[in-house]
Amino acid sequence: MIEERLAGLRSFLRENGADAVLINKEVNLHYFSGFRGDDTLLLVSADKAFLLTDFRYTEQAAEQAAEFEIVEQKHGLWKEAAAVIKKEGWKQIAFEGNAILFNNYSQMEKELRGEASFAIPVSLDSLRVIKDENEIEYIRKAVSISDAAFEDIISYIKPGMSEIEVAARMEQKMRELGSERPAFTTIVASGARGSLPHGVATEKLIVSGEFVTMDFGAVYKGYHSDITRTVCVGKADEKQKEIYSLVLNGQLLGESLVKPGASGKQIDAAVRGLFAEKGYEKYFGHGLGHSLGLEIHEEPRLSPSSLCEHLEPNTLVTVEPGIYIPGWGGIRIEDTVLVTAEGSEPLTRSDKKLIEIFN
Repeated sequence: MIEERLAGLRSFLRENGADAVLINKEVNLHYFSGFRGDDTLLLVSADKAFLLTDFRYTEQAAEQAAEFEIVEQKHGLWKEAAAVIKKEGWKQIAFEGNAILFNNYSQMEKELRGEASFAIPVSLDSLRVIKDENEIEYIRKAVSISDAAFEDIISYIKPGMSEIEVAARMEQKMRELGSERPAFTTIVASGARGSLPHGVATEKLIVSGEFVTMDFGAVYKGYHSDITRTVCVGKADEKQKEIYSLVLNGQLLGESLVKPGASGKQIDAAVRGLFAEKGYEKYFGHGLGHSLGLEIHEEPRLSPSSLCEHLEPNTLVTVEPGIYIPGWGGIRIEDTVLVTAEGSEPLTRSDKKLIEIFN
């Protein structure tokens, strides 16, 4: 697996005219080496691969990154990287332009002193778009953990409970089931706060008859899940039912259009058009979905500005339409969907019908 990823990386280097690449983005360190620590750099050329770290991680790195020569730095990580570059005689060095700090960039230029050119900014994230079998299984597991947490929370949540209590319960349940940590800051937005798409949990108490939107995820072996469900704690009124039905129909429409060759813009536009027919398009202000993996937000995306002209098999996207009305509240429903050779497979299994909770 790591050998295949390194082969793809080396092909990328040739295409970009680089002798070697310096990798410092943590998820890419993990992806290309298998190492799960921090404070580390990778240097990869056509025929060599170095992992630079300090004493805390040398043993771990030797176990997790068998394809790499481990270099223990004692006088500074970036200084050590420059020393390796000069020793190897590499002249054209690529670096992650979307990840390196300016101070580190400046230090590398100073350390290399004209012996090598540190002037090829690249993004390696595109090499992670198509997932292999192991990655898909890890994401499946992360999704199953978040599904179980949702099943648990609907038997637990009740009026008078704070949003923070709800978030804590879900995070605890996901930990119990094997999640390394929350995939992101858990969102729990009740009542009028539901109009905040990223309304993280607060001390607000849940009132009977309110919608509660919960957006959360698990992390399994570094890979993320992402699910959103909106439930009514108590009995829903007619307006709540009407808007929930519209969001659900939009979510189902979006999922039905996910398949190989589909355009991210077109899928987003179809759902946006459905909302426009009912006069709610102005209340849907974010993209329809994004991919996920080692990061919670990855390419490809489903949005008006999507760069994805053709979805490919073994990519993933979320489908998460929402309607957010200031002063009233909001609804979002989100699944994670795997693009297959024949079409697509929703990985999220949690019920999407309107749930009224009377605990």
